[in-house]
Amino acid sequence: MKNKWGLFIVSFGLLFLLTGCFSVNEPITSSSEGIWNSFFVYPVSWLIINFADFFNNYGLAIIALTVLIRLVIMPLMIKQTKSMKAMQLLQPEMQKLREKYSAKDQNTQQKLQKELMGLYQEKGVNPFAGCLPLVIQMPILLALYHAIMRTTEISGNTFLWFTLDVPDPIFLLPIVAGAATFVQQKMMMVQNNPQMQILLYLMPIMITVFGFFLPSAVILYWVVGNLFMIAQTYFITGPNVEQRKAAKAGVGGKSNVKGKGVRKNNR
Repeated sequence: MKNKWGLFIVSFGLLFLLTGCFSVNEPITSSSEGIWNSFFVYPVSWLIINFADFFNNYGLAIIALTVLIRLVIMPLMIKQTKSMKAMQLLQPEMQKLREKYSAKDQNTQQKLQKELMGLYQEKGVNPFAGCLPLVIQMPILLALYHAIMRTTEISGNTFLWFTLDVPDPIFLLPIVAGAATFVQQKMMMVQNNPQMQILLYLMPIMITVFGFFLPSAVILYWVVGNLFMIAQTYFITGPNVEQRKAAKAGVGGKSNVKGKGVRKNNR
């Protein structure tokens, strides 16, 4: 989990820096040359324009594009969610191994890693399964940024209270993005420890700060994507899955005991 969010933070930081490393002043068209323009930016721009023609609104077009992208990568996101929950269920056994190999010398730590990998293989859990969706989203975000800045039809279009190709003037959308990120992370948190708690708060803060400078359409994409993920996570795992399983087991146990008592009395 820590490595995954570390990768995400670095990737998002690189995304933010790379937005200034490409020309965003050149309009994107079907004749734009280069792999980046032809296979990433122009398809996103084309989809936005066509969705906008259908909905007669560029804000709704961004939302429709977000939902489409989320549906396409849904199998990966479902795999990520299930992997995170599987890791959550393994935490007691992982904690026992950490206590058993608590020494910080290299030999002991190597034994710990070997035991952990054996545990993952035994339970069929891939601890790195959650990284791929995050990596895939980076070029999508960058392509979306370029499509917004380089599609002349988007320029000046408004949705709700903000203009799509400029930052939100009242900073409300970035705050919503940060809050949605916090909720989504909280639902997928594997374990409660100081490192995880730092990431739980650091990521929403980063998203909020970046939202102050990025076009509102990019942050709108992020908000809708996170709301989609929150709903997806809820329907895949449900709230408090471990507590519900324990409660169900407890109810079942009581029922069995009661049933045995009835049978005994009948005798």
